[in-house]
Amino acid sequence: MSAAQILPRPALEALIAALAARGHRVIGPRLRDGIIVYDDIAGMADLPAGWGEEQAGGRYRLHRRDDDALFGHTVAAQSWKRFLHPPEVELWRARRTGDGFEPVPAPEPGPPLALIGVRGCDLAAIRVQDRVLSAGRHPDPVHAARRKGLFIVAVNCGTAADTCFCPSMGTGPRAGPGFDLCLTELGPEDDGAFLLEVGSAPGQEVAAALPLGPAEAGALARAEAIVARTATSIRRRMPAEGVPELLMANLEHPRWDETAARCLACGNCTMVCPTCFCTAVEDTTDLSGTEAIRTRHWASCFTLDFSHVHGGPVRASGRARYRQWLTHKLATWHAQFGGSGCTGCGRCITWCPTGIDLTEEVAALATPSRTEA
Repeated sequence: MSAAQILPRPALEALIAALAARGHRVIGPRLRDGIIVYDDIAGMADLPAGWGEEQAGGRYRLHRRDDDALFGHTVAAQSWKRFLHPPEVELWRARRTGDGFEPVPAPEPGPPLALIGVRGCDLAAIRVQDRVLSAGRHPDPVHAARRKGLFIVAVNCGTAADTCFCPSMGTGPRAGPGFDLCLTELGPEDDGAFLLEVGSAPGQEVAAALPLGPAEAGALARAEAIVARTATSIRRRMPAEGVPELLMANLEHPRWDETAARCLACGNCTMVCPTCFCTAVEDTTDLSGTEAIRTRHWASCFTLDFSHVHGGPVRASGRARYRQWLTHKLATWHAQFGGSGCTGCGRCITWCPTGIDLTEEVAALATPSRTEA
């Protein structure tokens, strides 16, 4: 695609307006209820200017930055998953008629989405869910409909959270493939301007309508330095190789019991994870029996009923449920979908009430137990 150019900070308003004019529902980061979330935005005024976060194991706090950066935060509390793979969706509805039932058309998915502020780890997660939900012989029609016409404006990270470990997963802090446009926020030295890169033909069309300027060598160097500095600041690591083999060779390691003693089986990790995709289906009727609705909603392998079969749940203990989640995410996902189910966003660490850290769990499993030593 074309060479990188400069998007002046005020021109971000024009980018948002251009996407809306193309018929997109524009989603981006915004401040709400003491956290940064992804939700509908109408313009730059909705973005969390000057806000950052402190994220650690079991801890999330907002703080004011010493600048007015629009994307000075890291990943929001929830992921983009809720827009492409919604928490609840109506599959079908039927109403009683005089001589039977008549189907009611399913709700339309709405206008195509434009996502602004997608980080490298979340862009990788969207690619993972594409493989899981839309590839193969039987694609999920709900995901496919919401994925259609999707426009992604990625943002290279200028700040990392304590819980991030994207470099060791190969997913960040620089956004990888899959974006239409990518921004790097340059900072006060450049009056808050962005280095803009084009990644697709639709991105080129949108960029052509924006008031862009040439990117001088100094701006390019500053953009590179921002991403490099962010990568250097990230301390958490996941081993580059051998994790599936390590997990599957240690299914009876005592560490599972130690972790289970801390795990509340609340399911927070699966809810905030950008790649977890498990669902359950529920049928309901109204009290008069005139209408029936089938809905699909997110489910979690941490709940007892998730593995319930005749006679009881297959995974009755917290130990078994945590082991199922971690070994699927980091091991059997490779065999099932051709890659890891983790992209290093760190949300599961931040939003675990007891601060369980999957990178620490993998490191502990690599340490021989006392019975083996």
